[in-house]
Amino acid sequence: MDLNLLNKHVIITGGGSNIGRAIAHGFGAEFAKITIAELVPSDGDRVAKEITSLFPKAQVRVIPTDITIPEQVEHMVSESVNLFGAIDVLINNVGWTIDKLFTEKQRSEWEKEVQVNLWGPLNCINAVLPNMIQSQSGSIVSIASDAGRMGEYREAVYSACKAGVIALSKSIARENGKFGIRANVVCPGLIVPPTGELISEESMWNEMRDIFTDDVLEKVKKSYILRRMGTAPEVANAVIFLASDAASFITGQTLSVSGGYTMI
Repeated sequence: MDLNLLNKHVIITGGGSNIGRAIAHGFGAEFAKITIAELVPSDGDRVAKEITSLFPKAQVRVIPTDITIPEQVEHMVSESVNLFGAIDVLINNVGWTIDKLFTEKQRSEWEKEVQVNLWGPLNCINAVLPNMIQSQSGSIVSIASDAGRMGEYREAVYSACKAGVIALSKSIARENGKFGIRANVVCPGLIVPPTGELISEESMWNEMRDIFTDDVLEKVKKSYILRRMGTAPEVANAVIFLASDAASFITGQTLSVSGGYTMI
């Protein structure tokens, strides 16, 4: 299958660890031109070195970006276009939550969830759309969650934000299909970074690893029809397909990559 991603310009938010890292590696394998928009630049630099070592034809640049700040997003997009030309693909990957009941969370935690999980994609889509409209083409893939399809226990605000990303993507697809722009969503299940993988100092997994003990993960596995945990590369495969020309007639869709979790 020809994905036609050679030399395509791809922006990936939060490409420094876990799912974002796997997505960046996947586009690197297709010899794309990759911008990693990363809150912690050293994490992005590490992944960029990994990619160029494995795939010398890939081009990778890291631009420090806080996606919750519109001015930083606009600057990142402008620099990215100056480096690599018109934007072909945007991957909204950054996400954040903390595992607590709604009544246990502080308002500051709700606000961070909304800023990162909803305002972040809004800022990024708003920044890239003029460039894509001018080019009369583009693909946007946003990482949501099955929490946004089902409403997840202990993730009320996160679920609301991810449901918003799904609805946002459908509306963007409807409004911009006439410009050759597609928008789709991938909903991963629980993707726990392998113990040996370095994660960002800003990653939610710095606080979540203690919650998802081996016993808890065994229970999680039983909730999935395939009876196992998913991996970041499995999510990346779906993202890269939807971003590519192989999915040229797919838009406004939401794909769960969660071992059948939403079937239950």
